[in-house]
Amino acid sequence: MRHGMANKKLNRTSEHRKALLKNMLNSLIKYEQITTTLPKAKFLKPQADKIITLGKKETLQTTKMLMSKLQDITCANKVKKTLSKRYEKRSGGYTRIIKAGFRYGDNAPMAVIEFVDRDVEAKRVDKKKKDPSKDQKEEKKLATV
Repeated sequence: MRHGMANKKLNRTSEHRKALLKNMLNSLIKYEQITTTLPKAKFLKPQADKIITLGKKETLQTTKMLMSKLQDITCANKVKKTLSKRYEKRSGGYTRIIKAGFRYGDNAPMAVIEFVDRDVEAKRVDKKKKDPSKDQKEEKKLATV
């Protein structure tokens, strides 16, 4: 019987599950919106809410706990400085799950998990801006060929 076994196993070993959770938490904090399967999103939601609640407390111990859970200094700083200030008046429910249809290959249910009052510009953190001087150089190369 499964009495008292709270977490889903997601058909993974415990080490794989922990690594998956850490990577998804870091991605969610960095981009403030990610697309994943519905069971993974439901597994991630309470953990993300706990991380934000932990970041709202201003102690050294909570900073160390954030670092041990996330293992990424930039994400821990974003939780402490940005997200905790954004949600200081809110007493829970920092994330939402929006169902997003089914995946083409295996028909798995997909979902978008995002922060409630998210920053839309955070989605473009890693995208490089086009440099107009490079476009001009490429046009000159094509013209000479």
